[in-house]
Amino acid sequence: MIKNNLKNNRGIVLSGIIVFALISTSLIVALTSWFGVVIKSSRELVQKEQAFHIAEAGVEYYRWHLAHAPTDFQDGTGEDGPYVHDFEDKDGNIVGQFSLDITPPTDGNTIVTIESTGTVFENPDKSRTIRVQLAKPSFAKFAFVANADMRFGEGTEVFGPIHSNGGVRFDGLAHNLISSSKETYDDPDHSGSQEWGVHTHLSPTDPEPPTNYNNRPDVFEAGRELAIPAVDFAGITNDIAGMKDLAESDEGLYFSESGRSGWKIVLKTDDTFDLYKVRRLEAVPDSSCNNTSGDDDWGTWSIDRTRNMGNYDFPENGIIFFEDDVWVEGQIDTARLTIVAGTFPDVPQNRKNITVNENLLYTNYDGQDVISLIAQNDINVGLFSADDLQIDAALIAQNGRVGRHYYRTGYTYWWWYVPGCEPYAERDTISLYGMIGTNERYGFAYTDGTGYTNRNITYDANLLYGPPPSFPLTSDQYEPISWEEVTE
Repeated sequence: MIKNNLKNNRGIVLSGIIVFALISTSLIVALTSWFGVVIKSSRELVQKEQAFHIAEAGVEYYRWHLAHAPTDFQDGTGEDGPYVHDFEDKDGNIVGQFSLDITPPTDGNTIVTIESTGTVFENPDKSRTIRVQLAKPSFAKFAFVANADMRFGEGTEVFGPIHSNGGVRFDGLAHNLISSSKETYDDPDHSGSQEWGVHTHLSPTDPEPPTNYNNRPDVFEAGRELAIPAVDFAGITNDIAGMKDLAESDEGLYFSESGRSGWKIVLKTDDTFDLYKVRRLEAVPDSSCNNTSGDDDWGTWSIDRTRNMGNYDFPENGIIFFEDDVWVEGQIDTARLTIVAGTFPDVPQNRKNITVNENLLYTNYDGQDVISLIAQNDINVGLFSADDLQIDAALIAQNGRVGRHYYRTGYTYWWWYVPGCEPYAERDTISLYGMIGTNERYGFAYTDGTGYTNRNITYDANLLYGPPPSFPLTSDQYEPISWEEVTE
């Protein structure tokens, strides 16, 4: 009986050992398999990360390449891509490759698209692709940019960034950043101590330096920035000379001096324009309407008589150059134009102006329509201008200013009335959609209530990387504007 029990116990123990061994073996196999999967996954994760860094290296390589060859979008080969480069580790061993697909800028913008695919030789199936867009920012990176001290009065509302190489007094409402190249400056509009480079007199007036100013979201919704690098206005001379060459080519349009007061161009939505020779300008309405402010080139800048010179197609390259003063109005529809007024050699007293007295309009406000007006001297709004004036354009006055001359109103002197420039001295609303670049102080209104009562400036963000033809750039270097990983 005891022997039978021992035999039964040995059988039970042996069965337990076998079961335990089977379970242990299964666990060991499972753990080994699991560790194998983990190791493989970790290795693949490392390989995918390596592939990502190789793809990034491809992007950085082509940024470097464009810095040295900004117009080469074929990797120096003169052939279509993709362009494949080996990638070495720190020891000089080739461990992978990046393959580049380059999409050059289309007409009307400076955007370059780079797709870089990184691959590790150890596991070519685990590639990663990065798509980056680079662009050269144009002068239109600001809604307003100036080379002088600026003042924006009450009633001014600006949508878009503002910068001045001088100081900025802003008493309106700015919906974007306002910046100055100066930390402090002496505001020319009044005597007193130095003030902050960007400040407001809208109550409560900003304190004087070194006392820190407070946030003023009621004036500066996006804040203000001081002592940033200046914008180069002098360099625009070369741009204007280049535009003249482009206009004189088979793809542009060039018009020499008119022999009279200048040219008038009326843009049309059928991609043509009517051209007129300006034979005579309007006289001032009264002898007392005169240049009391001592402005350079003061006058009505308004047309009395013209002669029709014909209808022209918009040029292929979009450049229309006038070696005389120009008046511009009309409307475009899916067109991109740059209209320039200038003469060479560049002699200050001979510099040319552009005037807009009637509406200059887009049909589309999504970047399809673009106009730039670039004057060697001033961009004017004349005395006999529309009471409600809309200007859709990027405006640059390289050596002068964008604005309206001072046309005074009448006044009573002792017992008699001295007339002024009525009823045109006071205008209602001017609305600008685009940007303004001005070398001298800008202004469409004056503190005595003359000029345009309401000034609305709306920044066209499409201009930044889709500027008008041959529009001046603020940098020769490409900057990243978007980054994304491409997933299948």
